[in-house]
Amino acid sequence: MDETLEQLSATIKGALGDSIIAHEIARGELTVNARAADIVKVARFLRDDPACQFVGLTDITAVDWPARQQRFDVVYHLLSPRTNMRIRVKIMVDEVTPVASLVEVYHGADWYERETFDLYGVLFVGHPDLRRILTDYGFEGHPLRKDFPLTGFVEVRWDDEEKRVRYDKVKLNQEFRTFDFLSPWEGTDYVLPGDEKAKDGKAS
Repeated sequence: MDETLEQLSATIKGALGDSIIAHEIARGELTVNARAADIVKVARFLRDDPACQFVGLTDITAVDWPARQQRFDVVYHLLSPRTNMRIRVKIMVDEVTPVASLVEVYHGADWYERETFDLYGVLFVGHPDLRRILTDYGFEGHPLRKDFPLTGFVEVRWDDEEKRVRYDKVKLNQEFRTFDFLSPWEGTDYVLPGDEKAKDGKAS
């Protein structure tokens, strides 16, 4: 199987040249790293070339690397029923640079790109209807980014008196505390026998 994937990767690299940055075969799967500016060209080749025939787009998603300048990996999963093979294509983009939409190449990219925009904030230029698909109207932020707070920004509730849905700012039930997790008795006002921090006077 790896030999077949090596031949496929060589065919792709030979045809697309500098549009392909790197490739890797791991656990029987081929991953191709492409230039973001050439993603439509790459996708069209993978769909149309007789050696590829990846006519099925099964997923588009993203991976967030907040410490990296090009913060997101946009990941495309393609399927070739004719050759019974799958391929993963990755591109790197930052927060503000839009990615060309693949809707013209794969009609099924429509909702996948909307989901990636909604949850990660990746912009797809040329998309016919790029709007949120999973979060509510007026939602702030993108909930699968690593820097999005676990509590969110607002909470939704039904107000029985006003007979409508209300959006209130999230209120935490207790003040933020820093836990060091070294002691199972964190937060007690007395020293318990066996607490390693009791000897150095750091027990709380």
